[in-house]
Amino acid sequence: MLLQFVFVLTAIIVGARLGGIGLGVMGGIGLGILTFVFGLQPTAPPIDVMLMIVAVITAAACMQAAGGLDLMVRGAEHLLRKRPSQVTLLSPLVTYFFSFVAGTGHVAYSVLPVIAEVARETKIRPERPLGIAVIASQQAITASPISAATVALLGLLGDFEISLIDILIITIPSTLLGVFLGALYSLKVGKELTEDPEYQRRLKEGLLDTSHYELKDVTDHKRALWSVLIFVIATVCIVIFGSFDHLRPTHLIDGHPVQVGMASIIEILMLSAAALILLFTRANGIKAAQGSVFSAGMQAVVAIFGIAWMGDTFLQGNMTELKGAIEGIVTQMPWLFGIALFIMSILLYSQAATVRAFMPLGIALGISPFLLIAMFPAVNGYFFIPNYPTVVAAINFDRTGTTRIGKYVLNHSFMMPGLIAALTSVITGLIMVQFIF
Repeated sequence: MLLQFVFVLTAIIVGARLGGIGLGVMGGIGLGILTFVFGLQPTAPPIDVMLMIVAVITAAACMQAAGGLDLMVRGAEHLLRKRPSQVTLLSPLVTYFFSFVAGTGHVAYSVLPVIAEVARETKIRPERPLGIAVIASQQAITASPISAATVALLGLLGDFEISLIDILIITIPSTLLGVFLGALYSLKVGKELTEDPEYQRRLKEGLLDTSHYELKDVTDHKRALWSVLIFVIATVCIVIFGSFDHLRPTHLIDGHPVQVGMASIIEILMLSAAALILLFTRANGIKAAQGSVFSAGMQAVVAIFGIAWMGDTFLQGNMTELKGAIEGIVTQMPWLFGIALFIMSILLYSQAATVRAFMPLGIALGISPFLLIAMFPAVNGYFFIPNYPTVVAAINFDRTGTTRIGKYVLNHSFMMPGLIAALTSVITGLIMVQFIF
């Protein structure tokens, strides 16, 4: 089992270094070694989870092609420029909202340069709003009803009669509190901008680019607004169907009533939303498939396909040994599983892949599904090593040089806000489940 784990871990590390779809395809090699060398039986690939993600990112990509995301960014810019002195508190709320609505943290790219510019113009250290804004975009994934991670968790907990609202009433307030405390901490991070040595050096040597960042123009506001409304309505419908089981259609199969599952509901509603956006706004379907949202989402699908399938095969093939080794200590201290989730997310660089690959072990160990929901935000650990795309983008957008990777790599601008947000979210969730469920 230990030798198998070495191969699994190697596939994960190499895949993370390759980037893009590398994580998923390296999962294929790991799965091949487990199957052909160690003789493990491959489990079923997570088809439903992948199809749900494809449906959601297709709808979000169509909204982007119709100008919906650009419209949202324009609104965010207006809010930030109207209250520039509050940029450190408002920026994480903006990126949280973007990720919550779109179901992916990659939509933060479009608003990060605005945050950096507003902070610089107001003489606020850009590191402060940028650091927590990136963290907020990640935390929102575990609160979004249509994110790949939430969809994966809902699918795994379906046998426990856990509804979507059961997940959201814990994760939304807990992640928001985590982001808020992270923002409060960020208010005092580092020296003031005018006193920062790196900023002064760039200013003195003429290296500071003071050009104004121009956002994309929304050519048709009505069309963009329609795309946002259609997407939001579909999301609200998913929450309603996921919260009230009796609203979902029921069919008789072999004389027994069988209710339509949430996987099918999400797929139907999101594919329909994508179609309605294309029909009503006349957006270019090819442009939707070439956008950043679709590209990032498909990378998540490939990651889940390879890594989650490999991880599931390893766990199921060694479940008896794993349970015997750690069941006792995890049963006594279930919060330790949250630490394991955090560490796995650092390696996997994907909340959804972490959920799909590692949550089955928590279920098999007998951890309460409500405790698993409370620990769900622990999968937001991939800020720890500062090479995730949104982290790198934030560093590059900060022309003053205050947002940086430290001398010792791990002492970077996102570490403390990220740890505060993740720890607060999990602790808050653990407290909430004691009173709600």
